[in-house]
Amino acid sequence: MRTYIGHQQAISAEDFVELALGTPVELWLGAEGESEMERAARLDAARDILADPEYSNLPDDVARIAAEVIEAHAPELFNVVPLTRSARRRRSSGKGAAA
Repeated sequence: MRTYIGHQQAISAEDFVELALGTPVELWLGAEGESEMERAARLDAARDILADPEYSNLPDDVARIAAEVIEAHAPELFNVVPLTRSARRRRSSGKGAAA
């Protein structure tokens, strides 16, 4: 099955997120081994993007996408296993019994 965002095909999960958000994922998450100067430039660019009215809904979009992914994949993400309750033992009310 092929997934398209607009006219672009999303081949991987990273492509899907990038196309859905309109920005590269690395801009928000960073890249492994980036220098302090690269990090500062990346964060500066991210602030500029968030200031643009076109991306004013970006934080809400990210939260919505994350919630949808969690909802769709909750059992796999959290390895949810239903717990069963063990039978409870009832104590006898042995009034007058010496301990």
